[in-house]
Amino acid sequence: MANLKSSKKDIRRSAKRAEANRHITSKLKTLLKNVREAEKAEDNAVTAKAAITYISALERASSTGVVHKNKVNRHKAGLAKYIYQTEAKAS
Repeated sequence: MANLKSSKKDIRRSAKRAEANRHITSKLKTLLKNVREAEKAEDNAVTAKAAITYISALERASSTGVVHKNKVNRHKAGLAKYIYQTEAKAS
């Protein structure tokens, strides 16, 4: 346990921020799961729509600092690559 008053305050602050961010990270996991389920169903329109929703939520989480910008870029690149490949196969 922390001894300094400021350390105790840091612990309280950290717990409060973690609680506030928990619903955001949970929603991101759910949206990613929706994208993966759409990929398995092999429905390109649904996959693209789910991917756009997921990317939008990632961008918002990144702007508040919940998710690192490099993670957002990595996920966006992977989704874009997948969508591009599936569109190329369909054509």
